[in-house]
Amino acid sequence: MNRRLVLLAGPSGSGKSRLTLASGLPQLRLDDFYHDADHPGLPQTLGIPDWDDPATWNGAAAIACLEQLLRTGRTRTPDYSIPLSRKVGDKQLTIPDGSSVVLAEGIFAIEALPLARAAGIPARGEIRRTPSHLIDIVPTILELAGASPLPSAPPSPGRSLIPSFTKDETIPRESLWWLHEGNRALRSGDWKIVAAKGQPW
Repeated sequence: MNRRLVLLAGPSGSGKSRLTLASGLPQLRLDDFYHDADHPGLPQTLGIPDWDDPATWNGAAAIACLEQLLRTGRTRTPDYSIPLSRKVGDKQLTIPDGSSVVLAEGIFAIEALPLARAAGIPARGEIRRTPSHLIDIVPTILELAGASPLPSAPPSPGRSLIPSFTKDETIPRESLWWLHEGNRALRSGDWKIVAAKGQPW
């Protein structure tokens, strides 16, 4: 059967994995295709591999597994340990019969797009420029499900991202802010202010 590939990209901590899990769709973790830390020639920053550099990722292996998964409904992928920075085994990935969509998420999903096209996988690239955050996941899923928040639930600070699904549309909001391990940031429109832990704005 024809299966559709959806590539979900974003930086670490942006909520890709949560959104993928919440969708209930079959998924492939692109982060499982990182090279081991002792792989020759990895780009370095401060003496350690720069894991934000696409050169630390085995895109060819990822696309080969994606192609097989879309074509047959099953494949074997690496089982990669992020804490150990190495592959610790393999795992079988099988998608249910009748599943027409496969999600592949990871920080290098953007890099996967031209590789998928080169491998003959139909892939249409679209960019959404509207800022979003973890707080937008619940309102988006609720709208997709046609559900409403519980009456006892506090008002959600997030916004549904559905208007941006079909076109590059800005989601109106007053501001976005976050606080993570003492690091903090505030964004309003195109203005941003950031501060590291213990440092002034």
